[in-house]
Amino acid sequence: MIYSEKAEFEEYTLTSVFLVINPEKEEVMKKLVILSVAFLFLTSVAFAAPFAPELLKLSAAPAISYEFDGSDLSIPVTVSGASASLIFLVFTKDKAAEIQDVRNGYLSWHQVDNIDTCLYVSPPYNFGVGSSTVIWSGVDADGEQVDSGDYTYYMHAYDNAGEKQRVTTGVQMPNYPLGALIDADEEGLPADKPILLSTQDQAAGVIQKWEIGNDPLDDLLIETCFYTKAEGWGNGMSPCLQPDNFDYFYMEEGVSATYTIGVRKYAWTPSGEAVVQDDWGVDGYVQWSAYFSGGNADAGLVGEGDYLYTATGNHYTNEAEAGFFIIDWADGSLVDEIDITEWWSSAEDQQGGGQMNGGPNGLWARNGKVAVNCHCSCIKQLVDPLAYLDTGEDFYSWSNDNGDYTFDHNYEDTAERAWMCNDYNVGPYTYTVTIDDNFFFYSVAYDMGTVTFGLAGPDGTGLGYHALAGETAAWKAGLFVCDNDTPFDGIYTDKGSVRETDENWGGTWFIGHDSIKGTITSGVGVAAEETPLLSIETPSQNPISLANPTTMINYSLAQAGNISIDVYNVVGQKVDTLVSGFMDMGRHSVVWDASDFSSGVYFFTFKAGDFTRSMKMTVIK
Repeated sequence: MIYSEKAEFEEYTLTSVFLVINPEKEEVMKKLVILSVAFLFLTSVAFAAPFAPELLKLSAAPAISYEFDGSDLSIPVTVSGASASLIFLVFTKDKAAEIQDVRNGYLSWHQVDNIDTCLYVSPPYNFGVGSSTVIWSGVDADGEQVDSGDYTYYMHAYDNAGEKQRVTTGVQMPNYPLGALIDADEEGLPADKPILLSTQDQAAGVIQKWEIGNDPLDDLLIETCFYTKAEGWGNGMSPCLQPDNFDYFYMEEGVSATYTIGVRKYAWTPSGEAVVQDDWGVDGYVQWSAYFSGGNADAGLVGEGDYLYTATGNHYTNEAEAGFFIIDWADGSLVDEIDITEWWSSAEDQQGGGQMNGGPNGLWARNGKVAVNCHCSCIKQLVDPLAYLDTGEDFYSWSNDNGDYTFDHNYEDTAERAWMCNDYNVGPYTYTVTIDDNFFFYSVAYDMGTVTFGLAGPDGTGLGYHALAGETAAWKAGLFVCDNDTPFDGIYTDKGSVRETDENWGGTWFIGHDSIKGTITSGVGVAAEETPLLSIETPSQNPISLANPTTMINYSLAQAGNISIDVYNVVGQKVDTLVSGFMDMGRHSVVWDASDFSSGVYFFTFKAGDFTRSMKMTVIK
């Protein structure tokens, strides 16, 4: 006799079979059991699916002409993939050399150095998928007309209405500096599958590696590596993969009970114990000067190009001590150490009931710069270690203290310690930091109500707090941005604020994001390469899936002429020509069919007269 009952699961329905065996029909029953198990396996496999989000993408003209006469400038923008909460910003252009070590704002909260700065920020727009319009009347933040000339505009958008999509069940989105997201491959190109690293299970000495794009429900695809923790504070903070060889990683850690801190190199061993590389640094270890030796190793590591970057946390120590360190990952030498106590240490805060040091304890590297953060301080920074190594100056691109609301501590009229920055007794608790390709600066924000993250512009201008759909005031701790023209660009975060009401809250989740920039110009003295002779819109699909292998590219010519659009692979070989010949002025379209091309990165080169522009496209299976 066979009885069956159905058990409902999140992704599929299974039929469980209970057997009462009749000896005379034992052989039949065995066959039924085998068939049931096979059915169960095939059913589960049938519902497995890779993670493949539809990306939020913005498209607007790269160069826009404006008379600067006080009239409204209408800027068409196309939103694809998901609805968008969009902020429009206007910045100076090519004025960085005139902006040297400027401090301004309340309590001198904001320093900018050798960087173009923000003049105007729009209120948020809420745009659906399709064509919309941004309006600017040529004014600055005070409502005054700006001078005629050239300006950089930015548009920043994220999906504030859609539901988060599950990325993985088995790797919890890291908080503090307990993980990383790597969106470049070992060649420095956009990764086909970005890597999420987590040391969230720090006590067990476990590092988890997850390739984004895997089936979110298949925990068997999690790769683990174990490491033996040395004595001391802060071991196992975010590991950093070697930029050109992911078989190796680096870890900031203590080496004794005296909290001597440094960096060690390991060989990654899948499902095994990591192996210390004794031929790197000094006996496999890099340590900084005695001045910083008492610091806490909880800032983690980030790497890009030729260098690793780390910092001393120190938010629990009483001595003024904060350092930033540059390490040559190839040979393990300490290239330089920068004293950053001028921003991160405050005897006044300590005497008033706060802390001497505000950190840092979180870093993120992108495009040559490093974002610096701590969960327990108002200080936020973008630093330029490459410029510092080149000139000995220009280390701080921007730095924020209290004074503009975003990320501020003790700003309320009722605050017991008014405007105290280094105070981990109050929120916002900004547990992680990340920057996108245009240097928009994110930090997850807990204890600020029903918001998800605070946002700052490319020069540190505070852009307020923002909420993803369904957010509550409860705990949230992790947020990274993937933004390297991969098939998975967007925001990666936790779902912790709903864990009391949603049993499926764990793991890592995705929501759409994009930012773009262009030029607004009076047309007087604008460089030839910025003249909108050829205006190229965002392709209808990028990345391109081989399941739907075509993408449409729209472009506009300001005047008739010869144009070519060629496609190259990553080694520079021309693999296709889409357009070659004379075209009339106006808007045109061309379709690329990637059916006969393998997965990977391709470069489209557009030529019209003396104008040349390249654009990356990604094809995925």
